[in-house]
Amino acid sequence: MSKQTTGLAIETAGLVKTFGENRAVDGVDLSVPAGTVYGVLGPNGAGKTTAVKMLATLLRPDGGEAHVFGHDVVREADAVRSRVSLTGQYASVDEDLTGTENLVLLGRLTGHSKRAALLRAEQLLEAFGLTEAAGRQVKNYSGGMRRRIDIAASILNTPDLLFLDEPTTGLDPRSRNQVWDIVRAVVAQGTTVLLTTQYLDEADQLASRIAVIDKGKVIAEGTKGELKASVGAGAVHVRLRDAEQRPQAQELLRTVLDAQIMLEPDPVALTARVGNGDNGRGASERASRALAELSHAGIHVDNFSLGQPSLDEVFLALTDRRPTPADTDATANSKEEAAA
Repeated sequence: MSKQTTGLAIETAGLVKTFGENRAVDGVDLSVPAGTVYGVLGPNGAGKTTAVKMLATLLRPDGGEAHVFGHDVVREADAVRSRVSLTGQYASVDEDLTGTENLVLLGRLTGHSKRAALLRAEQLLEAFGLTEAAGRQVKNYSGGMRRRIDIAASILNTPDLLFLDEPTTGLDPRSRNQVWDIVRAVVAQGTTVLLTTQYLDEADQLASRIAVIDKGKVIAEGTKGELKASVGAGAVHVRLRDAEQRPQAQELLRTVLDAQIMLEPDPVALTARVGNGDNGRGASERASRALAELSHAGIHVDNFSLGQPSLDEVFLALTDRRPTPADTDATANSKEEAAA
């Protein structure tokens, strides 16, 4: 990789990091457009955090190349550090200091005068909804408040690139939504965000492009629509009236749709990924035929829908594994919060 491509905040080629015999990052190629949220999605241990640490110059790569705004992360580490900020998985602020004291201290360390640091702290505390808690010690903050003060600390000096490493892990749905709003506001001001997450719904909500990493490798990359289309033209969701009819419905749908039928935890629900088929029949036509066949067979259907596969289904198809309980819980909680 001779030179960073115009319009890219991050560009890597064959990035590698090993720890003993473990290749935590195994030849990762990324191209992150400037001014966007770029999601890096993967399960625990996939290599997401290790990749971020290399891009933020905290770890030295063992192979490959990486550039941040055209600067090599090894040879031009100081230039990279001047343009980036990192919010890790754990709060970096001092829990014995108040919110204001933390931000003023960090402001002074980054070159602000005392008055300028205090003014910037007040601006950020107000913007992040922390004014009323400004005089309280951070150790008395809730989890969501700690994440907000941590992100505020990361943008005291507005960075060109902000690394957010699993910023909402362990947060309740309302706090997660507040952090999401902060991320959107940061990007609206021109900052590029590289977001690592194991929450499928988070990547779906925030990222314009997503790289799926598993076992240190990028196994898929693209927009949300491209990733969803890669595992089928559509997803058929069926909810029956009678759970006893599910085995019969499963066999009928398998025949009509020529697809694997997934049994959902709900005893009356089934899902199938539907492609266009070898004969060119569209997914919507095949789904309509399936609904008619269910009716002819006397199987009562309470709900039938055809839509794009979810990122849950993309993750399952790409990694050949079920999403973790944390993934599933986060998606369900976010949907409940949106409905509320």
